[in-house]
Amino acid sequence: MLDKTIYKQIFKASFNAPIDVEFWDGEQVSYGDGEPIAKIILHEIIPIKDIMSHASLTFGEAYMAGKIEIQGDLQRLVSTVYSSKESFLNNSKFSKLIPKQSHTEKTSKADVQSHYDIGNEFYEMWLDPTMTYSCAYFVSEDDSLEDAQWNKVRHILNKLHTKPGETVLDIGCGWGTLLFTAAKEYNLEATGVTLSQEQYDFVSDKIIAEGLQDRVHIYLKDYRELEQTYDHVTSVGMFEHVGKENLEEYFIQVKNRLVDNGTALIHGITGQHDGAGVDAWINKYIFPGGYIPNIAENIGHIMNASMQIDDVEPLRRHYQKTLEIWTENFHHVSEEVISKYGERFYRMWDLYLQACAASFESGNIDVVQYLLTKGPSGKNLPMTRSYIYNADMAHGVK
Repeated sequence: MLDKTIYKQIFKASFNAPIDVEFWDGEQVSYGDGEPIAKIILHEIIPIKDIMSHASLTFGEAYMAGKIEIQGDLQRLVSTVYSSKESFLNNSKFSKLIPKQSHTEKTSKADVQSHYDIGNEFYEMWLDPTMTYSCAYFVSEDDSLEDAQWNKVRHILNKLHTKPGETVLDIGCGWGTLLFTAAKEYNLEATGVTLSQEQYDFVSDKIIAEGLQDRVHIYLKDYRELEQTYDHVTSVGMFEHVGKENLEEYFIQVKNRLVDNGTALIHGITGQHDGAGVDAWINKYIFPGGYIPNIAENIGHIMNASMQIDDVEPLRRHYQKTLEIWTENFHHVSEEVISKYGERFYRMWDLYLQACAASFESGNIDVVQYLLTKGPSGKNLPMTRSYIYNADMAHGVK
């Protein structure tokens, strides 16, 4: 059968670890030597033309629908596919050009709400108590996820070299962990902006509950609508949502929201190689309008925005570990998620979390913190990086 012959060619080139495959007619084929790390079961034929058009979208949808079953280590399986240069996810003959996307203020709001407004209840099931949905920072291998998320927020605020009484803007503020930490531990006036109604409501209620109306502010609006300037700007996991065509405008907006010689800490998923920056399956089901820029793109936009770089720190291993813990947490609430959202939804998110962990594990993507200055680099910063790691004591943070 022609379909099976082509499948065998695809699988032969796609793994750098031993894998077993069971075809729809019961035939079993082993690829590689040694104990298999996983077994792929194809319950039915998936048209080759669909794979040739959009490999990740086709296989992702087949997995969601139960047409493909994976027994064994799904994360490691996907990692081997990313690591093989001739795999269906890397070979140009299995990919298409980047789809055109719109990132007007209206479409950006719709894209964000489609992901974050699933409901706070969903994220509360598997995130840590800080409700932080971005890469954590593990000072120690033994840090809990919650500890590592607190580490990340403080690491960002420490890098900015803030002083009590200064102002900070958080673009894409999530559920507000950075805002409340900035206000309560660093004595800053903190302002957040989000397009998510769920996040806005959550932060608004918490501001009132904690009596922080004079120090924490939240706006439900597009970051491009802001006009005020701040001593510092942070943005965590945000630029992946603005779109390729708007990246330069994004960095210009960051600069425009800063006072002269103010500092910005921009934290986001970044490629360290040339590539499309778009995954068709993730774009359709998880992050509509998402685009992952490579590090050269971002640095080019930073320069064009007339900002200067103080520090660049890759955190790839930290995001891999974060995603692995999220996956473990997600599996612990599998029955609850399936009961509330359905089997297809559960399989979709399980694949998303494990595929992302695999992507970081293989180096297919990275996450990078860019410390920037509006003005000459390091204008108001200490001469060495040591201030970042000594700042906790200066702020009285445990």
